[in-house]
Amino acid sequence: MQGATFGGPPPQGRRMFDHEPPSAKPATESTSLDPADWDAFRAQSHRMLDDMIDFLAEVRSRPVWQPVPETVKQRLAEPVPTAPSALADVYQQFRELILPYATGNIHPGFLGWVHGSGTPTGMLAEMLAGAMNANVGGRDHGAVYVERQVIEWCRSLFGFPDCASGVLMTGTSMANLIGLLVARTARLGTGTRTDGVGEAGARLVAYCSTAAHGCIAKAMEIGGLGTNALRRIVVDDHHRIDVAALARAIASDRQNGLTPFLVVGTAGTVDIGAIDDLGALADLCASNDVWFHVDGAFGAMARLSPALAPRLAGIERADSLAFDFHKWLHVPYDAACILVRDGALHAQTFASSAPYLARVPRGLAAGAPWFCDYGPDLSRGFRALKVWFTLKEFGTERLGAAVQRNCELAGWLADRVAATPELELLAPVQLNIVCFRYRHPRLAEAQLNSLNADLVADIQESGVAAPSTTLLDGRLAIRVNITNHRTDEAVLEALLAAVVARGQVLEAGYAKRLASLFQTVTRRLPAASL
Repeated sequence: MQGATFGGPPPQGRRMFDHEPPSAKPATESTSLDPADWDAFRAQSHRMLDDMIDFLAEVRSRPVWQPVPETVKQRLAEPVPTAPSALADVYQQFRELILPYATGNIHPGFLGWVHGSGTPTGMLAEMLAGAMNANVGGRDHGAVYVERQVIEWCRSLFGFPDCASGVLMTGTSMANLIGLLVARTARLGTGTRTDGVGEAGARLVAYCSTAAHGCIAKAMEIGGLGTNALRRIVVDDHHRIDVAALARAIASDRQNGLTPFLVVGTAGTVDIGAIDDLGALADLCASNDVWFHVDGAFGAMARLSPALAPRLAGIERADSLAFDFHKWLHVPYDAACILVRDGALHAQTFASSAPYLARVPRGLAAGAPWFCDYGPDLSRGFRALKVWFTLKEFGTERLGAAVQRNCELAGWLADRVAATPELELLAPVQLNIVCFRYRHPRLAEAQLNSLNADLVADIQESGVAAPSTTLLDGRLAIRVNITNHRTDEAVLEALLAAVVARGQVLEAGYAKRLASLFQTVTRRLPAASL
């Protein structure tokens, strides 16, 4: 590799620098952290890469998840290392203590929380970004332009205007916070950055549905507005926000001297995947001069499917939109995005200057505006590279087809649940989430809830599948979320078989305990009362 050139034209003419590197050995031992033997490092690196490719290729042959043994927890709780270790030894510990006990979301049987499944290409992009070790807070270098390209693609996908801005974040929880803070600036002005929210801020109120994600309330806390200023509006039978009830709440708050400043619509609720009527919300916000933000953590990516995109009508009218790449775009964690229609207002909310961060017309400190002007982070990793690779390799058509396939599988699973006597569907399927439970007519609701909770934990520990639970109208549901490009009908059939088989075992146990309890009670009652 001597003399290799990685991009760009080779130097021509005179050298840029006239001095030669020092040839004498340093007087003290080097403190460089580079490998002493690059060939040995290369060989070890290839073994690690091959192992990880095998880990992905053979994912179906392993349990979805397995508990971390106490012995492993103890070994991972060792004191901070003071002496060095060989890379091969550290990697061996990773293979023994960490890799076997992963979350399991890359497995096709991971069917619980909305976790993306990643791709082999995403893994490689992470490696490339790690080698570059770019800080994308600002300055003039290639990684900045990749993130700008990704933002531009997102603007185009969601129909945002050219004046819109965007920035990549760790996840939609943080992106929702950015949207709230820009909405606060829109209502109170930039004076909040120096003076706080003051009396005017104390009158601000925001609105979301009772099915909205908990991060909205947390954003109100962080934004200094408090959760008491968040109105949680009732939902309809499909878990969509009741727009009429929202309108009444806004009018009532105004009459009471409060200032409505933000409505959060949801594209894909975490419980059953509901999509609010975004067009109606956009109309209501426009007529009431209220900021319209959309939490599209996973559901926004349904925009990539021509069959599903109409359900998101109105999303292009949002004042701000938050969504994840690491869910339905299958980018490795973590990567999310916030788009803001008014890019100037976005910058006014966060941009700041310091002598050591001066923007200049040329050189490495050029390239204004910097991404640190659009969020709280100055130090920012090169998240955009794995998004760029994903979109370049697969394209929006193939990614959209994967999204649509997940939703079709959810419909297929709902039909299978409806055709299984032991099972009961608990909510309409709207995107990719199916909520159902094991049922028995002789068991009370509390007993059914307990049985289904045990059933889910048993199946998770078996390694067959990993569904999760949620509570719908007091009934505990087995929640199956299909956000994995590897999931197919065979995986879902295995889940249903496990649910029915384990449910029957648990049901027998409950019936036996009930019979035993009845016998105990009757023995203690006087004969005349029987």
